[in-house]
Amino acid sequence: MDFNHHLLDLSTSTQSIPSSDDFRFHYNFPEFRHLIEEIARKSQSMLNQIGSSENIWGIGSSFPADIDDAYEWIVNANDDVLELVDEIVDEFHRVLKEQDMEEGEDGFFKFKKGKKGVFGYLGHEANGKKPKVSFHVHTLRKPQYHYNLVVDNSNQPFEHVWLEKSEDGQRFIHPLEKLSVFDFVDKGDIESLVPVMPPPLECTPFKLVEDVKGLKELAAKLSSVDEFAVDLEHNQYRSFQGLTCLMQISTRTEDFIVDTLKLRDHVGTHLREFFKDPTKKKVLHGADRDIVWLQRDFGIYVCNMFDTGQASRVLKLERYSLQHLLQHYCGVTANKEYQNADWRARPLPDVMIKYGREDTHYLLYIYDVMRIKLFELSMESEGSDDPLLEVYERSYNVCMQLYEKELLTESSYLNLKGLRGAGFNGQQLAVVS
Repeated sequence: MDFNHHLLDLSTSTQSIPSSDDFRFHYNFPEFRHLIEEIARKSQSMLNQIGSSENIWGIGSSFPADIDDAYEWIVNANDDVLELVDEIVDEFHRVLKEQDMEEGEDGFFKFKKGKKGVFGYLGHEANGKKPKVSFHVHTLRKPQYHYNLVVDNSNQPFEHVWLEKSEDGQRFIHPLEKLSVFDFVDKGDIESLVPVMPPPLECTPFKLVEDVKGLKELAAKLSSVDEFAVDLEHNQYRSFQGLTCLMQISTRTEDFIVDTLKLRDHVGTHLREFFKDPTKKKVLHGADRDIVWLQRDFGIYVCNMFDTGQASRVLKLERYSLQHLLQHYCGVTANKEYQNADWRARPLPDVMIKYGREDTHYLLYIYDVMRIKLFELSMESEGSDDPLLEVYERSYNVCMQLYEKELLTESSYLNLKGLRGAGFNGQQLAVVS
């Protein structure tokens, strides 16, 4: 199929059609109405052919009949094409660098040092700006194959094998159910707490954990501390359940990044008990998804957490993002363009390691500052509200979530975008199903 030919035909066929009131007037005439219906039929056919072009999209995908779904299809198709172009340009620059070529003032590339070769042309990068960080590098081999990871994508409920079951066997019991939120509220003298800003990244010991020996060393460090900060980097693009790619951990004195792709089968074994230990404080930011990813990939269940994202809401800050907290409390401007980067990439570039460390490096300091603010707020309150307790209650509820795998059932179609609010009756829903 000539992809460009169909796009040209589709574009040309729509330019001569009247719009608005003119269209409604002409549509009253059978000749015009039949012509429009024929154009609509041909347009639908061409869009279906464009969508089924496997050399463009990688897999056949018919154009949706619903107008809302059709709009989303076009947006996604454009995103896929632009992302592919972006990746090709990045790959082209990499090849040029490997072949020792340079860009001239006219935009043409040539070999350095008098080397001879084929000349190519590439426009300058968006007025000198760096290219966008790719959220999906299509040339990367799937981690499932590269690291022999066993991923259960069967259409069966997720089994929380590390949890006890209720007496009737109908549900799993989270270890938090045996504990009270009051067990976690700070009992020390917050009034005398003096937060100490951690030293810069370059002055802080750092360990990239890529083997079991390093994981055991990290476990030994965590056994000797009362609190540590945690964050995860995840990849879910074109993946059924997704994979946790990195785990960042910071104590008061050190930073660690665990390669959870290489060590997926060992992380739970060596770290599970520290996350479960109710005497150790775990500080996370916006932990709703991190909590279920830890359960799904490592059988880790968190007890005693302080979520700085929940604290920012109770404190009614201007914004709730970690980026804002870093700027507001630490004067650190985080480079968030790597937030949605493809974290499957190995080896990790230094800039991505720096980003990962920043997510936890300052978190224990922010935790200290927020505790003081929450305590001061409770002192100012005339009622019985305890803002610090509220943060722990919210954090407790986040931890109590249990991961559930999305299953294909007879009613799964109800999750299609817009279907639940369509107001269909039983007969109409039967047709859709």
